[in-house]
Amino acid sequence: MSDRTLAGQFFDAAIGLLQRVRDEEAESVTAAGTLLADTVADGGRLFAFGAGHSSLAAQDVVYRAGGLALMNLLAVPGAVGVDVMPATLGSALERVDGLATAVLDSSPIRSGDALVIVSLSGRNALPVEMAMNARALGVKVIGVTSVAYATRTTSRHVSGTYLKDHCDVVLDSKIAVGDAELTLDTVPAPFAPASTVVTSALLQAVMATTAGVLADRGIEPPLLRSGNVDGGHEWNGKVFEQYADRIFYRR
Repeated sequence: MSDRTLAGQFFDAAIGLLQRVRDEEAESVTAAGTLLADTVADGGRLFAFGAGHSSLAAQDVVYRAGGLALMNLLAVPGAVGVDVMPATLGSALERVDGLATAVLDSSPIRSGDALVIVSLSGRNALPVEMAMNARALGVKVIGVTSVAYATRTTSRHVSGTYLKDHCDVVLDSKIAVGDAELTLDTVPAPFAPASTVVTSALLQAVMATTAGVLADRGIEPPLLRSGNVDGGHEWNGKVFEQYADRIFYRR
């Protein structure tokens, strides 16, 4: 019998969600990993974006031990995390029309690249506009979102659409609207969000698939090693040198 403490209930909920995305999103994970492998093999560059807490999963695949060295963070100043003051400014920036266009225009992203966009709700102007404009530039887009939001909320983009509507591949995190797994009669609001756990796992599953697809094609995946193991810095230095024109977080 599972532990019915609040901690145990949260673990049960998170494990249940992980099992769902493992089973129900397998084809999409394979498609996303193959898309990234195709991009790497064709000389393209990889980017990841997320606003607010959705940025945590995007950051988790950038400059990461055991991760693809070519994954670059596409950062929007003030919208990447809770370091901006006040923290509510980040939420406000997600709703600003035109911001994504300005970010893309000033970024190195170009046709033939791939962009992973993480947005739990997928309803705000920033991720929707970014996906639309990236595809117009010839960039392949992978969206990581909770599709349920499209049926339970209204879009905040002028088009009335959601992130899921502008992607080459959609990964559905299955997170319930509101992102809170637990309730108590004595607590007036639901609590214990699981979106970061599930979204990060989804993206790491995609990265693993990408590495495997590249290896199957006889291409050594450009992976980073931990700098805290002997020889790690030397290994990474060679990867950085070999792929210098496709890695932007070192400039």
